[in-house]
Amino acid sequence: MPRLPLLFTAAACCLLPLGCDLDKLTADTVMVGTLLTTPEVRISPVAFLNVDTGTPPQNGEDDLVIPAQTAAFVFIGTRDGEGGSPQGLSGATVTLRPQNGTGVELTPDGSGAYSRSVNGDDSLKYQSGANYQFIAERSGTRYEGRVENVPPQEKLAVLHPPEGVVRLNAGQSLTLERAAPASGQERTIGFVTVVPLSQNGARGKPTYSNVPTEPLDFVELVAFPSDWKQARITLPPEAFPSPQQTYLVTFQSVRSGGAESDNLFLGSALLAGTADVGVIRTR
Repeated sequence: MPRLPLLFTAAACCLLPLGCDLDKLTADTVMVGTLLTTPEVRISPVAFLNVDTGTPPQNGEDDLVIPAQTAAFVFIGTRDGEGGSPQGLSGATVTLRPQNGTGVELTPDGSGAYSRSVNGDDSLKYQSGANYQFIAERSGTRYEGRVENVPPQEKLAVLHPPEGVVRLNAGQSLTLERAAPASGQERTIGFVTVVPLSQNGARGKPTYSNVPTEPLDFVELVAFPSDWKQARITLPPEAFPSPQQTYLVTFQSVRSGGAESDNLFLGSALLAGTADVGVIRTR
């Protein structure tokens, strides 16, 4: 059997049910996938002014509108990669499908990565409460993962003051308080990204993000998610470094899933969620 990297071993041990699924534990193919959506965001011109105001704008005719967006990403690879990193597999047909719905094919990006992103297009639609299948077919073999009961939007009160814009001093931290989950529900994973925003809506490079970037990071997150499930998230001072700057804070509430077919490694990491968005203006 190919070498099993240490992180994969640790992740699999944490994910094992009481009845050990040896087929999934020893499977050579790993899948990492995300389905993330953000709502339409309307930003009043006051978000770009260097004044404090307690009066909400009276009309939205001059608002900057950032369209709703839904994006899907899948990486599929073999665990026998160099240095313990999975080796991407090209030539697959990858589909994202809501249970009992129509599948949407993702576009190959190379090195085992496949993606699709749409603005206001129902061909790739996020449905709260739905179950989603992540399917890859390659050389006559089908691999399938699943995320069940994807979460609804989780709104954070601090991002929505009456005036519509959060005012902060540059270099000041911001604490996001999450509400308690519904009875019988486990708190979802919380992803946060902060980006500077120009007056024409162009987004700069993130000044802060707790979103994993590598396939192994996603595997570790699903195995050890507690750091992403805290009731309180503090964005550090360096998230808002510049004075007189508008920032967009995106908070994603995400539920995790995993391997469905026996030929897919048990530690495969699949996530789906939807976002709340707030606007910050620094002094």
